[in-house]
Amino acid sequence: MAKIRITQIKSKNGASQRQKDNLRCLGLHKLHQSVEVELNPCTKGMVQKVLHLVTVEEI
Repeated sequence: MAKIRITQIKSKNGASQRQKDNLRCLGLHKLHQSVEVELNPCTKGMVQKVLHLVTVEEI
């Protein structure tokens, strides 16, 4: 599978608890932090739920 780089660009203040949990599961804890993850159906679903808070790049 492909790898993607996810960077948090907006604060999670005001986000629902579900969105905060998705960010935590993706490994994002602070603004402008980046993580590299495998793109699979589970990860893709989590990214879709927080797409307004992150940027996604394919590696």
